[in-house]
Amino acid sequence: MSTWKTRGLRGSYLEDLINKTNEKYKEKGLAIVQKIPTPITPIKMSPKGSQITLAYFDQKSTVDYIGVVQGVPICFDAKECREDRFPLANIHEHQVDFMEHFEKQGGVSFFLIYFTTRDVLYYLPFDMFKYFWDRAVVDNGRKSFRYEELNPDFIIKQNEGVFVPYLEALKKDIEEREVSG
Repeated sequence: MSTWKTRGLRGSYLEDLINKTNEKYKEKGLAIVQKIPTPITPIKMSPKGSQITLAYFDQKSTVDYIGVVQGVPICFDAKECREDRFPLANIHEHQVDFMEHFEKQGGVSFFLIYFTTRDVLYYLPFDMFKYFWDRAVVDNGRKSFRYEELNPDFIIKQNEGVFVPYLEALKKDIEEREVSG
């Protein structure tokens, strides 16, 4: 039975699974990766002051997660997609700029995309994403990419003890970068 499908993986639940995975990676000494909170300014609180009922974003968010895996700086964003087509409008230009600068500093940027109807979690390397982004923005091409366009080698396989085991895909990404030089 699939852990992802049984839990529904809606929005923050995907992040919860990634957070639990990152805790496991930290416990095992494999990585230290943290969720980056989106800075907000509360405008209205509940009558008892225990909940924010209205707020606005202070600044544009960069990525969902940032950290280090065995000495390699990483940053990534987690997204969910119901269809076999991922709209690039789900990614903002300031996020792409941040990830591009992160890469230029020797880091590894990527996306974790959960295709809900397929129950597939996918590791999208930044260079593959950038190809789709440039096709849309620079070449004025299609504003999305299809599941069929993705490299099946980056489908994340479930394993025991870790909810979102992305380290194997990260390792493959790094190895391919070293080969292509």
